[in-house]
Amino acid sequence: MSGTSEPTAPPDEASSAPEAAAPQVGPLGVEPVPTGHPAVDAGLARLEALDGVPAEAHVAVYEDVHQRLADALAALDQE
Repeated sequence: MSGTSEPTAPPDEASSAPEAAAPQVGPLGVEPVPTGHPAVDAGLARLEALDGVPAEAHVAVYEDVHQRLADALAALDQE
């Protein structure tokens, strides 16, 4: 052993460190603009569920909206 070591905090001091405060999430105040196409408007309205929700929860809503819009485009191909 070289005799030099870095000091370490005792386990009880390390665990008592303050946790990082979660950022405050508020509504963005963005209103979707109606497109006149009911399926697209329904998908865009789903984005309103994201107001005030932490970013980690956005993925499921984005995936749902993406699927709804993809379905609307596919339906146009069938017409």
